[in-house]
Amino acid sequence: MSGATVVHVGYAVPRAGVPSAASFRRWVEAALRGARRRRATELSIRLVDADEGRALNRDYRGKDYATNVLSFEADLPPRLKLPLIGDIVICAPVVAREAAEQGKPPRDHWAHLTVHGALHLLGYDHLVEAEAEAMEALETRVLAGLGIADPYTA
Repeated sequence: MSGATVVHVGYAVPRAGVPSAASFRRWVEAALRGARRRRATELSIRLVDADEGRALNRDYRGKDYATNVLSFEADLPPRLKLPLIGDIVICAPVVAREAAEQGKPPRDHWAHLTVHGALHLLGYDHLVEAEAEAMEALETRVLAGLGIADPYTA
């Protein structure tokens, strides 16, 4: 990748059981490579508890429960040529619960949700079936490059 990648990680939860900032940066860089983004990129990742995750999901999506990952694209004026693409919020207790329920290594699930969130910041979505298939295929390829199994298979 020709552009620099800056990932700011904010821990609003205890760090025990939560990946390091270096891991999040590696997973974001893998997503950027997979999406063929070559310019400088900056984003923030905030790791939250269930209360904050629920409040954000309720306030921004109208859904009154904590979800695993939320992405907020940067809404910058077009004249500003900044590398900032947005923010990702990951709810630590939801990630832990889902990994256990799905029988996945927690680290793999953290990586998947980080890649998923980063792709949303690049404009990928899964609201219609064709877009969902393309996004899931890209996620699967990126994760395979990290040695992580397909998260969409049982």
